[in-house]
Amino acid sequence: MRLPDNFIREVVDRTDIEELVGRYVTLKRAGANLLGLCPFHSEKTPSFTVTPAKKMFYCFGCHAGGDAITFVRMAENLDYVDAVEFLANRAGLQMPRGLDDRPEERGVTRKRVLEMNLEAAKFFRACLFDPALGAPGMEYLKGHRHLTDATIKHFGLGYAPANFGMLTDYMHKKGYTDEELQVGFLCGKSQKTGRSFDYFRGRVMFPIIDTVGNVVAFGGRVLDDSKPKYLNTSDTPAFRKSNHLFALNFAKNCCAERMILCEGYMDVIALHAAGFEFAVATLGTAITPNHARIFSKYTKQVIITYDSDEAGQNAANKAMRILGEVGMEVRVLKLDGAKDPDEYIVKFGADKFRRALDGSRTGFDYKMDNILAKYDLTVSSDRIRASGELCELIAGYQSPIERAVYIDQIAKKLKIAPEILQNTVDKARMKQLAQIRQREGRDAQNEARKFGDRVNPDAARDPRAAAAEENLLGLLLIFPEYREEIASGREPLTGEDFTTEFNRRVFEAVMRLHGTEEGFRFELLGEEFSPEEMGRIRRMEVARQMLTQNGPTAFRTALAGLRDLRRERELKKTGNLNDFLQMKRNKLHKGKVDAT
Repeated sequence: MRLPDNFIREVVDRTDIEELVGRYVTLKRAGANLLGLCPFHSEKTPSFTVTPAKKMFYCFGCHAGGDAITFVRMAENLDYVDAVEFLANRAGLQMPRGLDDRPEERGVTRKRVLEMNLEAAKFFRACLFDPALGAPGMEYLKGHRHLTDATIKHFGLGYAPANFGMLTDYMHKKGYTDEELQVGFLCGKSQKTGRSFDYFRGRVMFPIIDTVGNVVAFGGRVLDDSKPKYLNTSDTPAFRKSNHLFALNFAKNCCAERMILCEGYMDVIALHAAGFEFAVATLGTAITPNHARIFSKYTKQVIITYDSDEAGQNAANKAMRILGEVGMEVRVLKLDGAKDPDEYIVKFGADKFRRALDGSRTGFDYKMDNILAKYDLTVSSDRIRASGELCELIAGYQSPIERAVYIDQIAKKLKIAPEILQNTVDKARMKQLAQIRQREGRDAQNEARKFGDRVNPDAARDPRAAAAEENLLGLLLIFPEYREEIASGREPLTGEDFTTEFNRRVFEAVMRLHGTEEGFRFELLGEEFSPEEMGRIRRMEVARQMLTQNGPTAFRTALAGLRDLRRERELKKTGNLNDFLQMKRNKLHKGKVDAT
């Protein structure tokens, strides 16, 4: 069942896009628009805009764009219907009945994966509490990790027996196919035998639960020293690692001014059991800009509690940089006498950990101490090298106030005039900004070479035609009078005039919606176009809006250009070289006349 158009309109109309996006992005007023750092790619200079009057967003950096529904799909990793439901719930609207009966045309859906995950979580938990099956897992959790039954049940922990087919057989009985289980990353397929097998075996299971209570994925830990130590769900229709933090479903309810960032599941569980319920962890991956944006939604301060070894320090430095880019206050916890929070609490207790937490160092102090530890400050050459390294560090901070405070701090410590350090920092900052711009440009080029045009791959075969099509579509998206010109037949145009499949789909969808009683609305495209495709459509619109000439002449010129290109393609196909060359000569002559 397709969602009614009038319902989609009402959902979007009732959504305050400024308030919605503001939960994910810090927005500042810039004329009629709002400006902020894009939540969908890493950037230091804001290129993400929200236009409240049109209820639209667009990023000039990564070209993500669309309406409120598109934004939620991208920010929360939801499919179209789930995104509409997300916004409908916020607006106090009831979803239309009968949606569960709609045919599934896009393979295994997010909803189906969530249903599978919930069933699998029940299976793993039942296995853990089964004396015959779960003894190894229970021994690890209670005997080795000293967890109570209450903590085990609170986190929904389970056990995957060391059996190749127990979960798969169980899920088959519940009506799930091998294909569905593979998409959900619950079973794999042997390349040798072609038979399915349980993906998680002989592991303690940690369900990953999102902020609304869905089991979106699993992490599994071995009970011995075998590798890999942790096995995690890969991306599925319901899950992306960068969109989730372990135990955030609990931590978000603490209303804490701070959150603790740990390295692993067990550190988080140990901290929660000790009363520190504002602890979370990334899911088997380094922190990403998206994780940082998630933190910014729930807290003002993040305290990093990574291991004290070299790998932990490197990870802490990266986390500080990424969290700092979204304006988070970052502190680092140093735990003397223990390698991680779990071990520290076992040795010294929760009260001492709380005191250590309150005495955590700022990110700058942590980095400064690590730099100074490498040098003998009684030696002039070491002081010079230390000051140079510290100036490079300070140059990376975005806030001028922070830079000024830190310059004053190291000036006193190294006995160097602040003015000299300021000059060095300014030069280092200019160099860093230039390097960032170069790197971002290279990254964009590499990305383009690697993936090409994923939205409209046909454009590579005929870039002139693709550009002409996008030019015309931009006008049709903005101006209903031009859509009416085509709909009435006064300016004949059909999908056959388009050479790229994507642009043809956009044209046909726009014109079909124009012909409905309520008329065209951008958000109505979302059910048949992906978020990435919606971004491209929004890009067409923005590109035309930025041009001053959008009147009838521009429309007629765009139409003529598209028709000329079609005629050119037809002449090439027929092999009528003379007609083709004459057409080229006519166009060249017309261009010269127009120029005079």
